[in-house]
Amino acid sequence: MSNHDEHFMHRALRLAERAWGRTNPNPLVGAVVVRDDRVVAEAFHERPGGPHAEALALQRAGDRARGAELYVNWEPCVSYEGKRTPPCVDAILRAGIRRVVVATRDPTPQIKGRGIARLRRAGVEVTEGVLEKEAKKLNEIRIKYATTRLPFVTLKYAMTLDGKVAAVTGDSRWISSEASLEYAHKLRARYAAVLVGIGTVLRDDPRLTVRKFRGPDPVRIVLDSRGRIPLRSSVLRVESGAPTVIATVEIPPERERALHELQTPTPLEIWRLPADSQGRVSLKALLALLGERGLDSLLVEGGPTVAASFVEQRLADKLVAVIAPKLVGGRDAPSPLAGRGVERMADALSLDDVEVQRRGPDVVIEGYLRYPSSSGEG
Repeated sequence: MSNHDEHFMHRALRLAERAWGRTNPNPLVGAVVVRDDRVVAEAFHERPGGPHAEALALQRAGDRARGAELYVNWEPCVSYEGKRTPPCVDAILRAGIRRVVVATRDPTPQIKGRGIARLRRAGVEVTEGVLEKEAKKLNEIRIKYATTRLPFVTLKYAMTLDGKVAAVTGDSRWISSEASLEYAHKLRARYAAVLVGIGTVLRDDPRLTVRKFRGPDPVRIVLDSRGRIPLRSSVLRVESGAPTVIATVEIPPERERALHELQTPTPLEIWRLPADSQGRVSLKALLALLGERGLDSLLVEGGPTVAASFVEQRLADKLVAVIAPKLVGGRDAPSPLAGRGVERMADALSLDDVEVQRRGPDVVIEGYLRYPSSSGEG
């Protein structure tokens, strides 16, 4: 791997990220056309149904693409089946590209190396794996959804330095800084849906929209097994093109009728789902339904009980913890995870590929949850 290749692939990745939150369930893709070590054209995939990054960059390059190199962070598509745009491999071959540098293969079953194989059969030199780790992280949502048809799940919470998510009174506004709130809204823009429990709605009355970052609102999901949501809840009355969903097991007919009769500026949907062993909404059934509806990712912002349910059922893929330099104390002040807890420190869940960053005065820790194996080994 050369510094030359890494330099231009970094550029492709930065371009891809510019469409943050606007391409779901498509991947984030950037493309750079290089000739004689100079960029002659570049582009990124902006929205589903729009031109793919490679095709757009090649169109902008015109005749300068012949004999040039193409850098792309995602394997070019080769199949037209189910797509709204022509295959990018055909455009690459027509343009006369000499060499294609790909960060990572597309795991979608219809592609999965076929695009690269076809390029090579046509005599195009292909280099794979340049900044592959960075490329996979950028499109971790797409990778899971393409291989499982289930949404990528991130658990996010903010806590104080002494591990509390609220004061002893239940007050939690605001734990984190303005910079961390902006980051939280950026995360919301990236995910197809955001979820809280009815307890969070009753306590905090959140809106669950994107206001501190330029991006689309996610679908807002409230876990409300018995239909207790107040009719004046902000999540029901926000102005948004994305719907609010009440995920329930059993809802009183009069409450359901009142919800449907609400004159709200946002669409409202009620999803009846099976109950788990505790009579609550089955999270596995909910995730399966999200996948069926093309919602490829879920940001869980629920309280300690909801967070513990996702962790105990091994349904969360990633954790984002915001730690504010504050101390509140109190034996009864809640911590981020409720539930049963572990009996030995050796059984504690750990994080892989941990990253630490600063957001104003706060520290943000991100990593991927590593669950113990069924044999009891880590």
